[in-house]
Formats: sequence, C-alpha cells, structure tokens
Amino acid sequence: MTSTSTPPGLTRFNTLEEHAAHAALHEVCAATAWAKRLLAARPYATREDLYAASDAAMAGLTAADLDEAMAGHPPIGRPRPGDPTSAREQRGMAGASDALKAEMLELNLAYQEKFGHVFLICATGRTGEQMRDAVRERIGNTPEQEREIVRTELGKINRIRLARLVEEEA
Repeated sequence: MTSTSTPPGLTRFNTLEEHAAHAALHEVCAATAWAKRLLAARPYATREDLYAASDAAMAGLTAADLDEAMAGHPPIGRPRPGDPTSAREQRGMAGASDALKAEMLELNLAYQEKFGHVFLICATGRTGEQMRDAVRERIGNTPEQEREIVRTELGKINRIRLARLVEEEA
C-alpha cells in the first residue's frame, strides 16, 4: 500500500521517531510490552492492521504487564486532574449525583481491596449507573475471571485511544 492511500494520521504515527511513537503509545496503554510489540510491527498499512496488532499484543500480556497497564488508569469517578482523556472517557460520571459518586467510591475501594487493582471498564459512552452496576456485578468474580475481563476492557480502551491517535491531525 502506498503512503498516499494510508490515512494521514496513521502515516504520521508510522513515521514518528521511535521515542516519540513510544511516548504516544504509552498515553494509549501504560504496558511497556504492549507498546514495544506495536512499535516493532510499524509501519501499518491500515488502521485495522494497527488494531489487530493491538489486540494480539493485549492477548500476549502477562499478569505483570496487565498490572502495569492498569496502573495507568485512575479509578472510575476520579479522573486525573488536567487529563482530558481521562475526563472524556469518564464523562458518564461527571453529572452523577453525590450519592452515586459516594457509592462508586465505596465500590471502587471494595473492588480494589478484593482484586488489588482499580476497577477497570471501558467507560466511554457509559452512564454512571451503568458503571456502578458493572462493578457491583464484577466484584463477585474470581480473580482469574476478573483478570480476563480486565484484559478485554483494556483492549476496548486501547482501540478507542488508538483511533484518536491516528485520526488526529499533527
């Protein structure tokens, strides 16, 4: 495929110097192993090729890699101050009632105590109530079940963030 048929945002990503591309990927996912696998497969001819590489890299992450990825995510209901990505993704909690925010804080703490990491969900497009219901449901999972759900949710988040990365103008 020629560079003229590759979308401009993807061409820009493909041609970034390695350290800049790594930094951009780290903003998508904090797992170093994931970023290294995506860097090693550049250049990508299509967005779908990039997404497929992301999915394959996510499937290959170890438990330690998943921990590293999750460490890059703030708790639901508490986006990082000054982080527009975090605020955008958690928009469903922005207008939540004080009671829902307090309940979500309690559920987040109980989840973290049980599993040892933040409750992670692809929050984009979800309401505060939907996120609360998900944590209520998932807190009953075994650690093994939850680890695989987290892997799936991270994959969804990564795809959304990669789409933004390669669609944005320089």
